[in-house]
Amino acid sequence: MSAQVTLTSHPSSLDAAQQLAEDMDNHFAVDALAISVNEVDETKNLWCVVAYFETEDVASAAAQHFASHTARIEKLPDTDWVRQSLEGLAPVTAGRFFLHGSHDRERRRAGGISLEIDAGTAFGTGHHGTTEACLVALDHVLKRKMPQRIFDLGCGTGVLALAAAAATKHRILATDIDSEATRVTLLNAHQNRLRPLTKAHTAPGLHHAIIRQSAPYDLIFANILARPLAALAHGISQILAHGGTLVLSGLTRDQIRWIKACYLARGLIHHETILRGNWAALVMTKPPKQKRPGGPRRFDPGSKGSGWELDL
Repeated sequence: MSAQVTLTSHPSSLDAAQQLAEDMDNHFAVDALAISVNEVDETKNLWCVVAYFETEDVASAAAQHFASHTARIEKLPDTDWVRQSLEGLAPVTAGRFFLHGSHDRERRRAGGISLEIDAGTAFGTGHHGTTEACLVALDHVLKRKMPQRIFDLGCGTGVLALAAAAATKHRILATDIDSEATRVTLLNAHQNRLRPLTKAHTAPGLHHAIIRQSAPYDLIFANILARPLAALAHGISQILAHGGTLVLSGLTRDQIRWIKACYLARGLIHHETILRGNWAALVMTKPPKQKRPGGPRRFDPGSKGSGWELDL
């Protein structure tokens, strides 16, 4: 099944565009093959939503549901989009990491860590600014210490999980709300000979037994979006081990102060901010645990009412 028609929204703020994309994705009557949020004017910080449909009739039906937001419907030319997208993705270098598609295998470097990630049905090839920033953050973390328990929340194609597995040789837990993402993560793990080190599960937020069973974590990646980062601040902070590192991304420059404040309020310390264009990654650390009389405290790493606790 390939897309034949696009439905594009009016330019708006990033928050408005992300909300529209979420509404489209959750609406039962909008049967889109894919939905993306694209920047249209960097100076004015304007974004649009582009939804891809198999037929013009389906796109028109979707436009009626979001009549006040949508701008135009366009037919796509008869093009091999997969081949074109692959050819347009040059390799990415981020610290010691080198990401490439299968069409660029001959360009792999002799040193460092090379990963083969093709564009496909899940988000993330390493070309987005947030993923690149997270890889740079991982490179910096590895220069200070070697984390053993690593968790990638919202793994997409598994780029960050696989990079950490390749660098540390430790088992990695990756989760995503999208079952296709976890399937592709395991496929990429097999392709890069990292399958024995990779566990991937479909889970919304932090609600999966495997997450609490493996906690606390020395390193957590949360490359998602600003709103869920804020909503999950309590839970993520609780499953991060004392002395551990948290890499937050999926946020724009104007969202840095907001997200940083959410995690500073949970006792974390800001270590570093990495910028790539309009995108940012925050590196936070949790102070080492101080000895207290009377035994360990018990923390609830989930949201209110999650019903489970963790000794850190």
